[in-house]
Amino acid sequence: MSTVELTAENFDQTVTDNEFVLIDFWASWCGPCRQFAPVYEKASEKHGDIVFASVDTEAQQQLAAAFDVRSIPTLAIIRDKTLIYAQPGALPEPALEELIKQAREVDMAEVKRKAAEAEAEQA
Repeated sequence: MSTVELTAENFDQTVTDNEFVLIDFWASWCGPCRQFAPVYEKASEKHGDIVFASVDTEAQQQLAAAFDVRSIPTLAIIRDKTLIYAQPGALPEPALEELIKQAREVDMAEVKRKAAEAEAEQA
């Protein structure tokens, strides 16, 4: 599966309609972004059950700001409408594969339980 261009207009639907979304925040002038792009594309072909999305931070500044992107490339992972990972830096292929493996193993019921507890404590 090739990557999907994520915009403010299609973000909500993409995240709502898909259980597992990886997002690459990038810009055309960014050297590390250009180096990471083929690694990301190759991973998208291996993992057909995951939506691989990309956000051009120049064109989608509001979306980048919503994720507090301060450095690019930044990779974010959303599972079950919940952000479980967001970190800057271009990853080599083995590290990206390991990150995907770890993200698959996250117990989302536990994540949601802890989030609900934290929310209750703040109320």
